[in-house]
Amino acid sequence: MRAPRLLWPTEVDQPRAVVLVLHGGKSRSNRPVRPWHGAVLRMAPFAKAVADAGEGAIAVASLRYAVRGWNGDKASPVADTRLALEQIAAKHPGVPIGLLGHSMGGRVALHLADDERITTIAALAPWVEGKDRARWHRGLHVLFMHGTLDRMTSPRASRAMADAMGALGADVTYDSVKGESHAMLRQAGRWHREAAAFLAMHLLGSAVGPSRHDGRDGTVAAR
Repeated sequence: MRAPRLLWPTEVDQPRAVVLVLHGGKSRSNRPVRPWHGAVLRMAPFAKAVADAGEGAIAVASLRYAVRGWNGDKASPVADTRLALEQIAAKHPGVPIGLLGHSMGGRVALHLADDERITTIAALAPWVEGKDRARWHRGLHVLFMHGTLDRMTSPRASRAMADAMGALGADVTYDSVKGESHAMLRQAGRWHREAAAFLAMHLLGSAVGPSRHDGRDGTVAAR
């Protein structure tokens, strides 16, 4: 039986926060996730960027799902992530948790947005379906980043979810990345820096870097 695997790219003895990194996947697949899959490798620079932004105060965990697919109502990676959250909470009780997810990982993060242990989410090019409902809790901060040229997941659906979460009361920032595709490669450094800065700023409560833009690239902040 396949099982998810929780890894710790950056461990901290007494962290002020933990960030869990969630990779993408496929709509349907029961094949196991392998460490060399592109969706997994894509997240390594994000894990490093978060650790750097945290300056020794943020522990970074990375989840490798048991299987590659969402798999309809099974929502396979959501169950895996709930288990990982229990393990993180047991290891670092009471410490706030941030989620950083790309594509399917972003969908997982948004499905867990009502978990009060999670205070901050960075959803990068998240996969959002029309049936997905907005979730939130008081004090939640969420960053959406989506490339305007993304053809794998919908910027429009992403923006609609951001608006819905903002209407409920979450602190939501939507960052439209002009000229970027789903792979986040054309402006990779920007994705790494902004997601990491947003997580560090809200998890640690200090201005460690910019999380919002001045609007020249289409950024909209919704509250």
